[in-house]
Amino acid sequence: MLEVTNLEKSYSGITVVNIPSMHILPGETVGLVGNNGAGKTTLFRMMLDLVRPSAGLVLAKGEPVAHAHNWKHYTGSHLDEGFLIDYLTPEEYFKFIGDLHGLSTGDIQERLQPFTDLFNGEVLQQRKYIRDFSKGNQKKIGIAAAALSLPEILILDEPFASLDPSSQIRLKNLLRYLHEQHRMTLFISSHDLSHVTEVCKRIVILEKGQIVQDMQTTENTLQALEAYFTV
Repeated sequence: MLEVTNLEKSYSGITVVNIPSMHILPGETVGLVGNNGAGKTTLFRMMLDLVRPSAGLVLAKGEPVAHAHNWKHYTGSHLDEGFLIDYLTPEEYFKFIGDLHGLSTGDIQERLQPFTDLFNGEVLQQRKYIRDFSKGNQKKIGIAAAALSLPEILILDEPFASLDPSSQIRLKNLLRYLHEQHRMTLFISSHDLSHVTEVCKRIVILEKGQIVQDMQTTENTLQALEAYFTV
């Protein structure tokens, strides 16, 4: 599904990402964890062709994302609120995204149904522009828009950030649902070790731009991660 080969990114002579090899298979749920400045967001931006690497390749289904366009049709992503069109209402934004994917109004309503609990009556029919919502509700809007087309792969940067505890639990359950019902491949970064280990069956630790551990999730993974980050 996704493959990284000899991927490097440097700024002013300082290497911030250096990953010789990484593969994400169809249907995998992968959590990316690391401290601030580890290179997680830079890696995501290169995978989405938002930032060009200094060296190496990102391949989606064998095609380089920098020179192909097919991957855009089966990839959904939300990195931050900068992805949103904040002068639209959520309904207008969802229609805009739906139109890009040829979805009818009925399709959009149906695909937003699983988000009802996450929205918790605070997103739809509020008669507000996206810019006037809280950061947490903006996050919910962005995640819903990213998943609206039922992409084969969903990339989310810190999806649990800015959410209250109830919303974090609802999002965790929603991500499980998307994976189980639609076989969606998930690649998620998070500082919340508990939630990411519950959602993802594989955990990758990034430190100073390099992969230092790549493990399958077991009942001991959370404890191992907590030990790693407290040393």
